[in-house]
Amino acid sequence: MSYQENKNIVSLVGTLLVFVFYCLYVFDRYPQATLASTDAFSFWASVILILIPVSIVAKIIISIIFNIIYRISTNEKEPSFADELDKIIGLKSTRNSHYVFIIGFLLAMVSLVMEMPPYMMFIILIFSGLLSEVVGVITQIYLYRRGI
Repeated sequence: MSYQENKNIVSLVGTLLVFVFYCLYVFDRYPQATLASTDAFSFWASVILILIPVSIVAKIIISIIFNIIYRISTNEKEPSFADELDKIIGLKSTRNSHYVFIIGFLLAMVSLVMEMPPYMMFIILIFSGLLSEVVGVITQIYLYRRGI
């Protein structure tokens, strides 16, 4: 497998692990605040706002560890440039990722219109963010395998 494929697989696994562990931590620590609490908006907003930097820091750490292990195991450096193929694949995966997030955002707004509890909107937003990340990485893996 190429460097890009390995990097994307590690990124996908890392994203899923960070998300699962963060959700387990949040729901274990605050089980009563998840459903019908008076400060549901504050709770869910803090969940999302904390998830963003936790996810960014975890991805940076995972990327550094991956590069170290990749360098030790293959004696190759990370490619220092991105050619046109890499850029096109990146753009297509970003497009697909944004489409998925926009659909999730619209579903979150529909949940409010249908008078569902507010926590449903936040749950849909969180999962659409995760799903958009997964779709972007899977698109990159697929396009690197198949080619354009």
